[in-house]
Amino acid sequence: MTTTFDIAIVGAGMAGASLAAALGARARVLMLEAEDQPGYHATGRSAAFWSETYGGPGVQPLTSASESALREGGFLAPLGSVQIGRASDAARIDAFLASFARSSVPLARVDPAAYIPGLKPDWTLGISEPTCAYIDVAALHAFYLANARRAGVEIVTRAGLRRASRANGRWLLETHAGSFSASVLVNAAGAWADEVAAAAGARPLGIRAYRRTLVQLRTDPPAPATMPHVADISGNFYFKPEAGGRVWLSPHDETPAAPGDAAPEELDVAIAIDRLEQVVDWKITTVERSWAGLRSFAPDRLPVYGFDPLVPGFFWCAGQGGFGIQTAPAGAAIAASLLLGEPLGEGYAGIDRLQYAPGRFAP
Repeated sequence: MTTTFDIAIVGAGMAGASLAAALGARARVLMLEAEDQPGYHATGRSAAFWSETYGGPGVQPLTSASESALREGGFLAPLGSVQIGRASDAARIDAFLASFARSSVPLARVDPAAYIPGLKPDWTLGISEPTCAYIDVAALHAFYLANARRAGVEIVTRAGLRRASRANGRWLLETHAGSFSASVLVNAAGAWADEVAAAAGARPLGIRAYRRTLVQLRTDPPAPATMPHVADISGNFYFKPEAGGRVWLSPHDETPAAPGDAAPEELDVAIAIDRLEQVVDWKITTVERSWAGLRSFAPDRLPVYGFDPLVPGFFWCAGQGGFGIQTAPAGAAIAASLLLGEPLGEGYAGIDRLQYAPGRFAP
């Protein structure tokens, strides 16, 4: 017997879980997860920081609008961020500041040596973003899952989508965990978003997955807890302090990858370490662990929220790259408002939903 729902969400990572929680009890919701547990891929491998400038000016309104919910929920902790550059990066520094000139993000030119102990002398340019914060990704994801369950959302794991067909205004979804029926099918499948679209007969949007590597290090001297998140204005690395004097470091790699269980490459780890050694005079004493995750982007690097313009009942909630966690409250509010035919709630009303609509990719 096929179980019937109003809305079926494919993917129980941050995108799917936050949307399910936002829908609450206003619809009968099913969430299908292919893995043994929700959040195994991108959500569980985040670099775990919240930055209003991360993702660029097109993403910033979503991040800024999400701040209140994240802070009130206790999911953010003070960190701060400094973008750094050499003298040759002056034009990039200027362009970065200009791109956020009309935003409310507090940015200021600073001497990066005042923030980063052991900084090598050629790194003379800096931009401070004091609002940048640690984000407790695991707690936020668990919060959304718990709220979804309390609202009656049914979460089925090991339920990878095999086929989706539509007849008489309903989807028949055949999964590895059985068959389900829903009026609306939501594609929150992250790196698998285009595959889910193809299974439902929708045109893929060109959402591609890219591997991002992270390394956990110990250094001598230990990274001070008061140091901010540090990023290269040219996009070649970022690092931040973690508990116990550790450092989380990324070479800011974006290697095209097939959807799957991403694993770090030794070369990317070596590149990350080499780039850090060009920035600070610390000695790296231990590489404790390394991991990789997938970040999925639409062609224009903006998220996709909305009904497919050609396939009835097919809804996109995808293409959220590495910023899907920090924008989760706003992204879920947008998607829920569109699914339920409601206006955006207080705090999100200034966001232009149309700039994230899938119709922007129509041929």
